[in-house]
Amino acid sequence: MPMASLNPVKFLQEVRQEVGKVTWPSRQETVISTVMVLVMVALASIFFLLADQIIAWGVQTVLSIR
Repeated sequence: MPMASLNPVKFLQEVRQEVGKVTWPSRQETVISTVMVLVMVALASIFFLLADQIIAWGVQTVLSIR
């Protein structure tokens, strides 16, 4: 493969060609993916909240024993 050329016009032409090869998701695929991400974020948030509360309770329990 030859060295990359520094011609900006050729570069932009190649970028347009590559963008044309991209398979873009449909609106429905985008909505479904977005909803899935939001659900997973909510579940992860709940999990880490519970884990934090349990760890905090455990630390307080251990530190209060004398």
